[in-house]
Amino acid sequence: MTMTETPSSRIEVSAKPPFYRDVTIVKWLVQLAVLAAVIFVAWFLANEAGDNIRARGLTSGFEFLSQPAGFQVSDGIDDNPATGGRALWVGMVTTLRLAIAGILSATVLGIIVGLGRLSNNWVVNKVATVFVETLRNIPLLVQIFLYFTILSGLSRVALDTGPINGWLHVSNKGVAIPRIKIADGFYQWLVLMVIGAFIARFVFKNRVAEQERTGNDSFALPIAAAVLAAIGVIAWFIHPIIGFLEAPLWAISDVLDGIPQIAVQLGLVALFFLAAARFVKNFRDSRRTPAGMAALTDDDWFRQIFAFVAAAMASVFVLIIWPGLSDWIVNSSSDLFGVLADKFGTNPETGADRSGAPFAGERPDIVQRGNFPNYGDSGLQMSQAWAAIFFAVTFYTAAFIAEIIRGGILAVAKGQSEAAAALGLSRMQALRKVILPQAFRIVLPPIGNQYLNLTKNTSLAVAVGLADVVQVGGTINSQSGKALSVFVIWMAFYLACSLTISVIVNFFNVRMKIVER
Repeated sequence: MTMTETPSSRIEVSAKPPFYRDVTIVKWLVQLAVLAAVIFVAWFLANEAGDNIRARGLTSGFEFLSQPAGFQVSDGIDDNPATGGRALWVGMVTTLRLAIAGILSATVLGIIVGLGRLSNNWVVNKVATVFVETLRNIPLLVQIFLYFTILSGLSRVALDTGPINGWLHVSNKGVAIPRIKIADGFYQWLVLMVIGAFIARFVFKNRVAEQERTGNDSFALPIAAAVLAAIGVIAWFIHPIIGFLEAPLWAISDVLDGIPQIAVQLGLVALFFLAAARFVKNFRDSRRTPAGMAALTDDDWFRQIFAFVAAAMASVFVLIIWPGLSDWIVNSSSDLFGVLADKFGTNPETGADRSGAPFAGERPDIVQRGNFPNYGDSGLQMSQAWAAIFFAVTFYTAAFIAEIIRGGILAVAKGQSEAAAALGLSRMQALRKVILPQAFRIVLPPIGNQYLNLTKNTSLAVAVGLADVVQVGGTINSQSGKALSVFVIWMAFYLACSLTISVIVNFFNVRMKIVER
């Protein structure tokens, strides 16, 4: 007996769709098309920029970095830089000093003002409110001109005058305050302190483990801090024993000088591909489950392939586009170790060894130079422009940080304060041990944005003539006509600063987040 297959019982097998309807193929084609479009647009813009530069008789290049600067730089680490590259470095250091000092000062002031906004004391609350609502609503450039005008209208420098004579001087020349500077023995002492930091960390981890095992307070942080302080005191007296590092550092510098260019290039290529392989390994490990490797999507494969494509592009850049990069890396590394070796040997300026105290204190002094007294070389002097920029970016950013701190504290559940009070903690103890640790988890990302804004806002220093990286770059541009090269240096510098701040803030943000168990 045979069975007849009816149309209703037949199972139709759908045919494979054409390639232009295949989801996998379409996704890859779209990603490759977007990548090609981005490369084409970049090439087109670069080509157009080159044609426009040549049409106007302008030239690009970085020859000015090694050519004589031809101008002086005020308020910097070098008043008369020898080359354009040195002048730019002086401007960069000035910008970094402004940014670091502004970030530290604005953070402390912002926390104080933010807490003041939440104070039950009517006067403190209103003063903090006026500070925030006034300063954050006045444009920063206006504040810079305001502080510069105020400083310019002060009296001249006198030999025996000042708000705190011998310690603080404020005049139309700026502000002079005491300072603590590193001395000849600082780097030897720093090496011992780094070793001490590892010892203190070991002690801290052991005390924390003891507390978790017994349940008793082991005072981990105070004991670790006491260990580090004790090592710092001991290192103050025994730091000259680290002077033996001079010879190994010079040896490393000599070895780096002898490395051939091709070896450095091949080393960089290997480093690029090792980084790509490590990325792929970590990426695949993140896709593993207890049952094995999870199915990888097309985007996952694209990421892994693109990692090696990026390594190949970087290799082409090192080997073909800029082969001199390897020489620059070798020379810079050799010079770095040479500079470090000098820090452990004899001071080339004074001829003395590096066995002195790690730090030295200086009070500001006033000396008679010509017909008028002026600030001397001791202490920390801030010119009119430097002080105006510093006060402006500090107060302006502190006003925003204060509101961020206030919002972060208010975002902590009220039950946390009630629980702290139920445990018998005072208001200050509850703030320090319960409220602020939770608030900082909330406020770190927006505070990081304020740090980025402060760093970029220092470029407004050009408005009052401060020789920061923008002002120095503008002077070099007017002399050499290499505007594009100067713009590239500006962008690379501020990008490096912003990425560094982002990495630091993200590091602490990750460390402070709540880890679920």
